[in-house]
Amino acid sequence: MLLREVVTTSTSVAATASRTAKVAALAACLTTAAADGRDTVKLVAAYLSGTLPQRRIGVSWRGLQDLPEPADEPTLTVADVDEAASALSAFTGSGSAAQRSQAVRDLFGRATADEQRWLRGLVTGETRQGAGDGIMLQALARAADVPESAVRRAVMLAGHIGPVAEAALTGGRDALDAITLEVGRPLRPMLTGSAPDVATALATIEGEVALETKLDGIRLQAHVDRGAVRLFTRTLEEVTDRMPEITEPLAALPIESAVLDGEAIALRPDGRPHPFQVTGARTASSADPERLRTEVPLTPFFFDLLHLDGADLIEDDASERWSRLAAIVPGTWLVPKITTADLATAQAFFDDVLATGNEGVVVKDPGLPYAAGRRGPGWVKVKPRHTLDLVVLAVEWGSGRRSGWLSNIHLGARDADTGALVMLGKTFKGMTDEMLRWQTERFRELAIDTPADRPGSGPDEWVVRLRPEQVVEIAFDGVQRSSRYPGGLALRFARVLRYRDDKPVSEIDTVQAVRSLATW
Repeated sequence: MLLREVVTTSTSVAATASRTAKVAALAACLTTAAADGRDTVKLVAAYLSGTLPQRRIGVSWRGLQDLPEPADEPTLTVADVDEAASALSAFTGSGSAAQRSQAVRDLFGRATADEQRWLRGLVTGETRQGAGDGIMLQALARAADVPESAVRRAVMLAGHIGPVAEAALTGGRDALDAITLEVGRPLRPMLTGSAPDVATALATIEGEVALETKLDGIRLQAHVDRGAVRLFTRTLEEVTDRMPEITEPLAALPIESAVLDGEAIALRPDGRPHPFQVTGARTASSADPERLRTEVPLTPFFFDLLHLDGADLIEDDASERWSRLAAIVPGTWLVPKITTADLATAQAFFDDVLATGNEGVVVKDPGLPYAAGRRGPGWVKVKPRHTLDLVVLAVEWGSGRRSGWLSNIHLGARDADTGALVMLGKTFKGMTDEMLRWQTERFRELAIDTPADRPGSGPDEWVVRLRPEQVVEIAFDGVQRSSRYPGGLALRFARVLRYRDDKPVSEIDTVQAVRSLATW
């Protein structure tokens, strides 16, 4: 199957605001891919979702700036792209940079101008076609003539849409139903909703609830299979080799197989958490893990058990999963929690959690199953302030004391209906000098147009447009009407808490969620 067919489909999907039209175009392309074979449909489903099966291939935006002239005619196939991506991801060691550069030129030299533009987006994770998970799953269900619920369930357990598309379009409903949790293959983690305070969170769940300490660490999914351990982040990136101080004790547990859900966090000697940036930097680094385990050791905390010794537990009540988890891991590995129906007791626990330097609590329903990949009704986080995860759309050069730094950031939320990114305002509040230095370098990398070292004289030259890749956590005091921004609202006293390298743009908050917080 020619790559041109995928590019044409993606372009047409991006060009329409109609959900029905998007679904129809995607379903037609998936059907064509299925006729070409199992491998093709798996690749096409991934590419239309904006992802590479290889995940990271060592090619940045800068590595795509100097490309050869495009081909005149489309000859590049989907299989050609996959083969090239696999080769790129395999280059390591001395001379790998030159090999990778030549391989990029070889691949892009075979692509037409339209294909080159589209491949840039695919390689850098910047495919923008307004077709998120919901639309893709609906399109796959239509193409395979299977219930959307069956597709959604299979994707949650398989983690990625590619193998699910292969199953649905070659084996139908029976093949989808055969997809189960597999030890060693990450599934999508259950996500939390949010509430402004403990009382509101308790009101959403009847009866006794569990309140867990919300740790400011990195989400960690641990798979243990007869002493072999694999670790994955919330984005399903494998980080096994980066955390020997966690893999070694997990391998020694007296079990055959297990899948655990939890967090990894860097703690101070007194047991209080380091700032998130310390944990984030440690888990992001793959350099010399033996040295790093001594300098910045990570501690695992687990709060759920999804599989144990051949039995899947995701459909069991949470209380049963927690009980079995407590029976197999050391008590020091368990996230601190209480169970209560009393608001005063819950509030006191929340206050104690904040006093120990943690960021809040997660209120959980003990009677619910694990809702993989979804914001289940039984998990509600409470923090002591309004926070949102947004994406940085642009940045402005600073003035005065901030002169020479990229400072004031433009904040965007996702429109749940269209997938578009909508600006909600700007802020430079909360930025330390260290953060300003970091983001100046980071945003130079994300600049759509290469920024100068200083702004020009025109007002537009103070703004540097960015590829929307960097997620930022923002605290704010409220939501107010605004005719200045496209969403019709703005955040009141917005301030930066931290940059979230652990969170993909697909999981940022929606305009609709922000609007629901308004009091007008």
